[in-house]
Amino acid sequence: MTLLQTFASRARNRKPGTRNLELGTWNLELGTWNREAGFSIVTAVFLVVVLALLGAFIVSVTGLQQSSLALDVQGVRAYQAARAGLEWGAYQVLDPNNTLGAALPTCPASPTNLSGLAESLSPFTVTVTCSATTTTESNRNIGAYLVIATACNQPSAGACPNPAPSSGYVERQLQAVLSKCKDPTAAGPRFACG
Repeated sequence: MTLLQTFASRARNRKPGTRNLELGTWNLELGTWNREAGFSIVTAVFLVVVLALLGAFIVSVTGLQQSSLALDVQGVRAYQAARAGLEWGAYQVLDPNNTLGAALPTCPASPTNLSGLAESLSPFTVTVTCSATTTTESNRNIGAYLVIATACNQPSAGACPNPAPSSGYVERQLQAVLSKCKDPTAAGPRFACG
């Protein structure tokens, strides 16, 4: 017997005055669901839960990406602030205007804290340290300078680095070795080594 024949025989054998109930519908006479009702509800609930979890995951990843981008931008700004501090230190020890005559420049007070940088670098403080070594070769005076610039956005007692930073702390450190040679027997005002 085929499925179509089964349904046709059920329809013929039905009592007069009763309804032909479809599978998955509410039986008004008995006040219950037919046996197969609910399978589609389980599937729908499963899909809603899966989509909700997927949405929560996407929101979480987006939030992490935005905070990572903000820290990346702060890192670039910290690098530029450290670079500004390094250039300030280099200007101090190289004496580009030859204001010292035949004498070698000395390091600025170490450490020196630079704050009040302009615009997007204003949240940063730069601590510049300098150490000098001088020597004489023949009649030439040679100075070697190690300049270290550390920039951070949460200074401790006005200086970087911060030993106990909080969340969002960004720090960059740059260093350079510079040298200056002056010959007191050479012509001024540069007293350049030859």
